[in-house]
Amino acid sequence: MKVIVTSIFVQDQDKALEFYTEKLGFVKRHDVPTGEYRWITLVSPDEQNGTELLLEPNVHPAAKEYQKRITSEGIPATMFGVADIRKEYERLMEKGVKFTMEPTKMGEVTIAVFDDTCGNLIQIIQQ
Repeated sequence: MKVIVTSIFVQDQDKALEFYTEKLGFVKRHDVPTGEYRWITLVSPDEQNGTELLLEPNVHPAAKEYQKRITSEGIPATMFGVADIRKEYERLMEKGVKFTMEPTKMGEVTIAVFDDTCGNLIQIIQQ
C-alpha cells in the first residue's frame, strides 16, 4: 500500500486553491464538480505523479471543530518537506505568507510554521 491522496480541511476551496497554487507553488491535478463542492487535488511541481493533496471543504461540524481546535492549540494540520528552509521561508515571506514560527532548529531538523489563510497552520521541514 501507499498513500495516494491526503486531505486538508479548508474553509473556502477557491481561496485555498489560490493560496496553495499561487503562494506555495503546488500544481492543480484535479478540479471536478461534486455537487455543491469540488474534488480539488494538488501535487508538488517536483513530483507531479506523487501523493495528491485534497482541498477538503470543512462543512461537517466535526471537521470544523477539529480544524478550530488544532489551530487554536498551535498544531500544524500537515507538514511539507523543503530542501532549503531559509530559502523557502524568504520566498514565502516575499509572497506575503504569514509565519507563526520562523525557521527553528529542532535536533536534526529545522522547522517553520505558517498560516494558510484557510483555517490551518502548516509546518515546513528541512531534514
